[in-house]
Amino acid sequence: MGVKIFDILPSKELSWKELQGKIIAVDTSLFLYQFLASIRQRDGTLLTDSKGRTTSHLVGLFSRTINWMEKGIKPVFIFDGKPPELKIQVQQLRREAKQTAMKQYETALEQGNIEDMKKFASRTSKVTPEIVAEAKELVTALGLPIIQAPSEAEAQASYMTSQGDAWAVASQDADVFVFGAERLIRNLSIAGKKKIAGKLAYTTISPELFIAQDVFNTLGIDREQLIALSILVGTDYAPMGVKGIGSKTALKLVKEYGKDFDALFKKVEWEKQCETPWKEIFDTFKDIPITKEYTIQFGTINPTRVKKILVEEHEFALERVESSLSKLITTSVSQQGLTKWF
Repeated sequence: MGVKIFDILPSKELSWKELQGKIIAVDTSLFLYQFLASIRQRDGTLLTDSKGRTTSHLVGLFSRTINWMEKGIKPVFIFDGKPPELKIQVQQLRREAKQTAMKQYETALEQGNIEDMKKFASRTSKVTPEIVAEAKELVTALGLPIIQAPSEAEAQASYMTSQGDAWAVASQDADVFVFGAERLIRNLSIAGKKKIAGKLAYTTISPELFIAQDVFNTLGIDREQLIALSILVGTDYAPMGVKGIGSKTALKLVKEYGKDFDALFKKVEWEKQCETPWKEIFDTFKDIPITKEYTIQFGTINPTRVKKILVEEHEFALERVESSLSKLITTSVSQQGLTKWF
């Protein structure tokens, strides 16, 4: 879900050229969910091989990663670990929502309503341990680093930017600033032309850059205050937030009360809004587990392994996979600073 505060955050459009040679920490689960939700057949069903195994995530991961690498981006894939206790409660609600969506899909299927079938099917997406394992295998075959976070991938990726080990976090969520990220790149996975819903027209989407220091300077608050603001609006650990309070009202309140968070949450009657104490949510954001023991090492592409995963195991078209790999290698060896990958 993420924190819905983008409407008050300063940003700028980012060109692909500006990203060349940059190490980007990728919140992998978020991208896998996107691929599973969007890469589907006309009736909403996932892409599969002849054995019925899902391939939508591999289609998205391969094509998008190849595209990034061709542009000179150096992605590091961060994977989620054990979720905080507070998120486990939210995940149960999400599972219930998926079950509801599945029933709605089945109704649409009975009615032959293709549009509703696709709409509801996309809401049932689930990243399974098998999907995660296959994603790790493909990323490794492409010579790219993977890092296993002890908890939230967003938090680990954010820490890496704060240490200068990654230039930015690639995510669709503003949570990364609550976790302490230096920079956020939004729309990295959906940049390009996107169809406008309900119209025979397309809009162009470009990567969007958010810088922590600009965020704090513009809003006139610090990270702790941003955490408080986010709790008011709604987070993954308490999705509803405070009824009737959006980002602009939350910002006004946080600036009014400064660092007196006890008074702030008393004012909005937090205890009547949520069973979880605001302080518990605050501490979860501020002290979430991360690991400092990680290595970012870019290897070489293993074309044989990539083809085994995609072509032999999941029946991708050999010509298309070979064409993508050949184009990538040709492009990359001509890019300054990237020849060491190959």
